[in-house]
Amino acid sequence: MEMQYYFILGGILVAFLLSGIRIVRPTHRAVIERLGKYQKLANPGFHWIIPVIDKMYRVNVTEQMVDAQPQEIITNDNLNASVDAQVYFKVNSDEESVKASQYNVNNYQWQIVNLARTTLRNIIGTLTLKSANSERGKINAELHSTLCDETKTWGIDIVRTELKQIDPPRDVQETMNKVVKAENEKIAAIDFATAAETAADGTKRSKIKEAEGVKRSTVLRAEGEAEAIKLVNEAADKYFIGNAQVLKRLETLEESLKNNAKIVVPTGSDLVNVIGDMAGVLPLKDKDKEIIE
Repeated sequence: MEMQYYFILGGILVAFLLSGIRIVRPTHRAVIERLGKYQKLANPGFHWIIPVIDKMYRVNVTEQMVDAQPQEIITNDNLNASVDAQVYFKVNSDEESVKASQYNVNNYQWQIVNLARTTLRNIIGTLTLKSANSERGKINAELHSTLCDETKTWGIDIVRTELKQIDPPRDVQETMNKVVKAENEKIAAIDFATAAETAADGTKRSKIKEAEGVKRSTVLRAEGEAEAIKLVNEAADKYFIGNAQVLKRLETLEESLKNNAKIVVPTGSDLVNVIGDMAGVLPLKDKDKEIIE
C-alpha cells in the first residue's frame, strides 16, 4: 500500500515538474509573472516556472504587418475615396520595451490599426482627390510620423507605412480615365504633326540643295566653256597667222555653237571680225562710220 502511494506521489511530482517547462523561441521574448506581479524577462531558451503560481506571456519581436482595412474618406473636394494602408512595426527586444508592450497598451495591434485609420481620415480630409493621389509620399511620411509619436511609450518601433490605395468613386474614375486618354491622344497627335513637319522641312532643304547643286554645276560648266574659248582664241592669235588664224577662230566658234541654238556676241568683239572676214566683209573704219552716221 505504501509502495502504491509512493508511485502516485512520484507521478504527481513528475507531472508538476513537466507542467512548469516553457520553451521560448529566438523570435520571441516572454514576461514571467508571479501571483500577478512582473517577475522577470524570459530570453530564448529553456525556462521552468512554478505551475499555477507563475504565468508566462510570449511576445513576438519580429517585424509584423497590420492592414488598416479599406475605409471611405471624404476628401476636401467632397469626393468619397476608398483608402487603405499597411503598417509595419516590431516590438523592441529589450526588457523595458517588452514590458511596455504588455503593460502600457492593451492589444497594440488593434490599437495601431485604429490609430492608422483615424490618422488617414485627418490627413486625406484636408486634401483634394487629385493632390492625395499625387502626394502619396507625403501622406506616408505624415502617417509614419504620427504613429511614431503616439506609440513611443508602447515599446514599439514603427518601421514604415505604405498607402495601398486611394480609389475614387467609379463614375469619377471613368471620367478621369477619359481625360487621361484624351490627353494621350492629344500628345500623340502633336508628336505626329511635329514629325510630319520635320520630314517636310527635310524634303524642302533637300530640294533646295539639289537646285543649288544644279545651278552651281551649270555655272561652272559655262565658265569652263568660256575659259576654253578664251584659251583657244589666245592660242590662235599667238600661233596662227592670216587665214589659218581665221579658220581656227571659226573652228572654235563652230564648236561653241554646236550645242547652242543662239549666242549673243558683243559688238566689236573678235568673233564679229572672224565672221566678217570669212564672208568677205571688211570691218568699217572709224571715218566711214562717221559718214554713214
